[in-house]
Amino acid sequence: MTDERGDTAVRELPKSPWDRYGWLMAVIWLFFLIYPAIALVESDAAPIWVGVGWGALVLFVVLYVGGFIRGLRLGGGLGRPVPPGQWWIFGGLIACALIFIPGGGVNALAFLPFIMSFASYGLTRPAHWIATIGGIVLTAACVSLLPGGIAFMSILAVVALLGVVNTVSTWLIIRSAQADQLGLELATSAGREAVARDVHDLIGHSLTVVQLKAQLAGRLIDTDPERARAELADITALTSEAIAGVRATVAGARATTLVEQLASGRDALQSAGVALRVDGEPTALSSVQSLTASWVLREAITNVLRHAQAKTVTVSIAPGVLAVNDDGRGPGDGDGSGVRGMRERAAAAGAALEFGPGAGAGTRVEIRW
Repeated sequence: MTDERGDTAVRELPKSPWDRYGWLMAVIWLFFLIYPAIALVESDAAPIWVGVGWGALVLFVVLYVGGFIRGLRLGGGLGRPVPPGQWWIFGGLIACALIFIPGGGVNALAFLPFIMSFASYGLTRPAHWIATIGGIVLTAACVSLLPGGIAFMSILAVVALLGVVNTVSTWLIIRSAQADQLGLELATSAGREAVARDVHDLIGHSLTVVQLKAQLAGRLIDTDPERARAELADITALTSEAIAGVRATVAGARATTLVEQLASGRDALQSAGVALRVDGEPTALSSVQSLTASWVLREAITNVLRHAQAKTVTVSIAPGVLAVNDDGRGPGDGDGSGVRGMRERAAAAGAALEFGPGAGAGTRVEIRW
């Protein structure tokens, strides 16, 4: 995501490879529907029922692949709200399996693994359990009660194994999502505490100085009006600086995601005539890493605006790494409060922060996990 212009825009995030090509997994597994197709070819049922069976098989494929793609795009299932319409697709899959029976007989059991997987990954946890238990019981009943049912023992084994795999894998996916959400909430809470500390320190220091200067101006207003006016001018400057600092801190608190902070930083740099170049995608960092990286990026851009006198800023994003380079006059001697704050936030997030001269000129800030 790179824009050579000074008004670099943060584009809409691209879809992940899974969102783009995950539907291929559904298509690959459809190979196993060759068995119902063979059953229709060899069926002794009336031609009308064989035709209905073919129609049910084709409709099943369309509903399954379409529902799979739709679920990926809308992000439902696995602990998240089910997108509207997915339940109707699930019912359509079951209906297709039932309609297939007159033409294909017990081979309709081959639809069960697909129905179970759709319920597990695209619907709710209760739907997973109902579909899994129901599929195993139904297949076992056919194997044990129907004449020649022993021939479908392999399907029973597949259905039972798939039930176990779906149960374990979906549980792990849900737990991983919950862990990421908890980590994000903890990082957000730590960020809010840092904001409160920054605002407290900023306001406390400024108000203390303003109070002292106001008292001094009050004593000098009669004896030394010129100096009193100078103290009042200092008070005005201090209050303006404090207000600007509070606004910058609050703006950074609101822009808690890396995408939002890139947009906010773009606007700030553009207003100062500084070009922004972004190499890489924000999705290269996890949600927790993104939160910490946004704080570091905000402080780095603030330092550029205050001290660097730069013309270009380059933000590089890669898995586990965010780096900010400018072509300004380079870092000063020692770490200021902003750099110390970045180091503290990086350490709290389990990352290391490097601050120093850039490869050619200017300053480089890098946070690495």
